[in-house]
Amino acid sequence: MDLLNMSDLQVSLIFIGIVIIVGVAIFNWVQQLRYRRKIESTLDHQHDDALFKKNSDHKQREPHKRIEPELGQGFFSNNPSPPQHSLVDEPDSLSEENNLQTDSSEVDTSSSTEALPTADVYDSRSNYVVIISADEIIPGMELNKLLQRKYEFSKPLIWLGRREKSSTWEEIAAGTTAENSDYISLKGCLLLADRSGPIREIDLSKFRDTVQDFASHVRASADCPDIVNAHEQAIILDKFCADVDVMIGINIISKDNGAFVGTKIRALAEASGFKLEADGIFKYRDENNHVLFTLTNYESDSFKPENMKAITTHGVTFLLDVPRVANGEKVFDQMTHLAKIFANTLGGIMVDDNRVPLSENGLARSKQQLVNIQTSMKENNIVAGSSNALRLFN
Repeated sequence: MDLLNMSDLQVSLIFIGIVIIVGVAIFNWVQQLRYRRKIESTLDHQHDDALFKKNSDHKQREPHKRIEPELGQGFFSNNPSPPQHSLVDEPDSLSEENNLQTDSSEVDTSSSTEALPTADVYDSRSNYVVIISADEIIPGMELNKLLQRKYEFSKPLIWLGRREKSSTWEEIAAGTTAENSDYISLKGCLLLADRSGPIREIDLSKFRDTVQDFASHVRASADCPDIVNAHEQAIILDKFCADVDVMIGINIISKDNGAFVGTKIRALAEASGFKLEADGIFKYRDENNHVLFTLTNYESDSFKPENMKAITTHGVTFLLDVPRVANGEKVFDQMTHLAKIFANTLGGIMVDDNRVPLSENGLARSKQQLVNIQTSMKENNIVAGSSNALRLFN
């Protein structure tokens, strides 16, 4: 009987030991799985949207908040529910510059913008449009007085003219005089919204009254849309523009709390096609002089030309203004290509605003969001990078 009891005890202990060993193995496996998922999530998902930020120039928008773009309904919906100097090299800058020029030679700097006819750029979707029609040529002196008042209405105003009833509209130059003015019709296009917000109803009323007074003075007729409807349209337009007014940023920060030297940053930037401008920002332009993206200091100090010899910084930032750039997918590839070159040459790492390393998957998702934004703009008759978009996002 004692031998039997001892055997039962041994069997129980062996069974308990096996259960403990299996339990520890399962626990370790679960912990490893959680850790792996946490790392992958940190690099590829949680901070992807940190590349994006709503443009802080829009009124009543939280400045520099990076969020996933909110693509609301089109703003034509009935439901208004819908932002000069010499190169100073360090001893090894010449070799680095040559390498950078070789690497960046693959980057295509062209960025064609879909051209829109003048009548489409200044249409009623984005502008309060008035028409002044006369039976005879409008006096040049009176036209000059009207043109000189273009800055009184808080938003950009463009005047177009037509010399004959069947001719096309042409933009009227600011220097029009009585000698070269022979217009019989005028079209005034007052922008409904820009990055400072929608136009005020009082400014619309002031513009309408100015137009009607002018038409009466020169014995012409004036066609002016309803003010209330135009103001409602301005609010809807501003809401849509605010939703797609996004910038993409890629930061290159130094490793181990080191610093980048200003002369080296300048050598790399200028070798890759950037130009340091008076506002302290390196700008990368296309052949039409349109800014594709910029390079700024990650810290608060700007890159003033006179300070580049002495400045040091812990990082630089590439920025792409999504609504102001045509062919955004292509330009994004150009920017990320140069960002990788900068990271390798400076010995830094690419991170988002939370200082989390950027993965290829994260960059790909950000690129897709950029494509979605520009597609939404096009569907609402605002082509990214077009003259119309540059007016709205100015």
